[in-house]
Amino acid sequence: GPVVAMIWEGKNVVLTGRKIIGATNPAQSEPGTIRGDFAIDIGRNVIHGSDSVDSANKEIALWFPEGPANWQSSLHKWI
Repeated sequence: GPVVAMIWEGKNVVLTGRKIIGATNPAQSEPGTIRGDFAIDIGRNVIHGSDSVDSANKEIALWFPEGPANWQSSLHKWI
């Protein structure tokens, strides 16, 4: 299926992202996490998240060889 690559940023984003995503093994993921609710097994995972800032930097370079797009929500000026 389609792949949507994203770069998440923010304070403690790796740790926070891993909590939202859930454990690598979906059977060990908490209900309410993406993997806990939607993944079946490790080999057929629905989401990937970097496990460290170093890994994230390598994966960003892999998926975004020209660098990330400069994007800002159109709602930003209203918030």
